[in-house]
Amino acid sequence: MSIVENSSGDESDDEREKKEILQRMECFNRLFVIASSSVQLYYEKYILKQPCMDSKQSGETWIREILDGHESRCMINFRMSKIVFTSLLIVLETRYNLQTARNISSSEMLGIFLYILGTGAKVSQCRERFQRSGSTISQYFAIVLEKVSRMAIDLIAPEDPFFNSIPEQIRNDSRYMPHFKDCIGAIDGTHIAAILPPNEQIPYIGRKGIPTQNVMAVCDFNMCFTFVMAGWEGSAHDTRIFLDAIRDLKYKFSHPPNGKYYLVDSGYPQMKGYLGPYRGQRYHLPDFRRGRPVSGKEEIFNHSHSSLRSVIERTFGVLKKKWAILRDMPSYSFEKQTMIVVATMTIHNFIRKHVGRNDADFMEYEDINRAYENIVDSENAHGRESDDDDDDDDDGDDDGESNNSSGFEMELIRDAIASSLMNSL
Repeated sequence: MSIVENSSGDESDDEREKKEILQRMECFNRLFVIASSSVQLYYEKYILKQPCMDSKQSGETWIREILDGHESRCMINFRMSKIVFTSLLIVLETRYNLQTARNISSSEMLGIFLYILGTGAKVSQCRERFQRSGSTISQYFAIVLEKVSRMAIDLIAPEDPFFNSIPEQIRNDSRYMPHFKDCIGAIDGTHIAAILPPNEQIPYIGRKGIPTQNVMAVCDFNMCFTFVMAGWEGSAHDTRIFLDAIRDLKYKFSHPPNGKYYLVDSGYPQMKGYLGPYRGQRYHLPDFRRGRPVSGKEEIFNHSHSSLRSVIERTFGVLKKKWAILRDMPSYSFEKQTMIVVATMTIHNFIRKHVGRNDADFMEYEDINRAYENIVDSENAHGRESDDDDDDDDDGDDDGESNNSSGFEMELIRDAIASSLMNSL
């Protein structure tokens, strides 16, 4: 009996051991299948995958082809001539430390930056054009934007910081000399579409009915920007922005020396150093062209004032025509959108000041008659450059400065210029 019982116990132990071995083998097989599938998936995804950017023409090759090719290709894609592109690259490298990275040259970085500004291309389009990943495009766009923002401090400034000389454009034009010999520039505002989350849009919606940033700028008579304040809400009045710019020392506004003045429109307060037109009279050049002949001291002054001050409108015209990104801003952070506006003005100045000044966009807007046809067309399509151009109800906070002695002093200057213009006819 004991022998039979021992043999049956041995058999049950053997069966149990066999079952355990089979279970282990089955578990091993499952793990093997899972591991094999994972290895195969990784191999297919990362080893055998077909590259997305598989064009034989890399971004570097394309840029070199542009710079070695016809001049018009560089103008179309980068909005500047080949010599200006090369000069800008050298300045960014030598003065602002733009450096070639391990797998991308500084010229391709600049090309990416200018291509986005000039054509308004989205990141997806740039990926195809430059055969780079979206993260690479964004990374180097941001790097060049930071370098150009540093360059803005040097380039957006008066050519003559003490305003000692009479601007050439006034000195050599009998319509303005000697009447406006003390004029040093023009001030105005413009609106650039802003992309904002819905819950942040309301303060930025002004007369245009869409979110915008209100940008105040000063320019000289060479169509170069000498001061810019960007990033204000579209609903902000020009006077509020103007007073903040001239009062807050951190903005380093170039105040007119005693006896000198900027030209402003009726949306700005009448105060010392800032000469506006006669209110209640015709002012804009298209109004004079469409209506009766100019008559009377006040209209004669307003016509000359508007003609000379048109330099700021024409300068804005060049800026918006040249840089498509300002007409269709991508959904960057608002801080980056503001930086982009300033960057376009910086490169605008670089192009204008370059020794090779034969830029088609500037040449088009140097002709005041031809330029105003473009400005009027743009206004009809997109709204006026400044919402305050024809505003006589100064709803800005001017603290009464337009009614004090400094405002009276500018009225005397305006009357003296108007009399001088009348006597010259």
